[in-house]
Amino acid sequence: MAFYRDRVFPRVMNLVMDNKETRKIRARVCSDLEGDVVEIGFGTGLNVPYLPREVTCLRAVEPSELGVQIARDRIAASPVPVKLSGLDGQSLQFESHSADAVLSTWTLCTIPDAVAALREVRRVLRPGGTLHFVEHGVAPDENVRRWQERFNGLNQRLACGCNLNRDIPALFRAAGLTVSSLDTYYSPGGPKLFAATYEGIATATP
Repeated sequence: MAFYRDRVFPRVMNLVMDNKETRKIRARVCSDLEGDVVEIGFGTGLNVPYLPREVTCLRAVEPSELGVQIARDRIAASPVPVKLSGLDGQSLQFESHSADAVLSTWTLCTIPDAVAALREVRRVLRPGGTLHFVEHGVAPDENVRRWQERFNGLNQRLACGCNLNRDIPALFRAAGLTVSSLDTYYSPGGPKLFAATYEGIATATP
């Protein structure tokens, strides 16, 4: 299982998460980023091509060594400096209030303690800083939610810990973050139990 997790799954995700729909979403989520940005769940660098020039530095947090290797060409081609900066989103190795923004795309489903990671996000954000996110999670429709519950255990095994049924707004509230902008929809092109999507911006609750 470790071989699949470390050597196969990052390659699969590099392909699966790079399509016409995800590219449009990444472009939207990244469009308003500026200054010093932390990305949790950097993956294979699929967000790098969409970073605005207003971003002065991207500090990338990613546990997968292979994911970072796959990202090398994207990093080399980026006009924005990318600094590999840690492995664990639950324990960020940055000073408090040191980031203008944080970026998270399809990441919270897999982090074991997503609330702990979001509390770290809140800690490192400067006053007025923003978390820009897109996540999949619990569906708004009861019938779809039942299927998510049925398939969640299998999905965790096949997708290296990915949960289908996390309540994304509830995670933000538990971490002391306020969602200031939110669009909830089913991403086209796949079964609804995998496609319930939360896209928006959050700030630290005063």
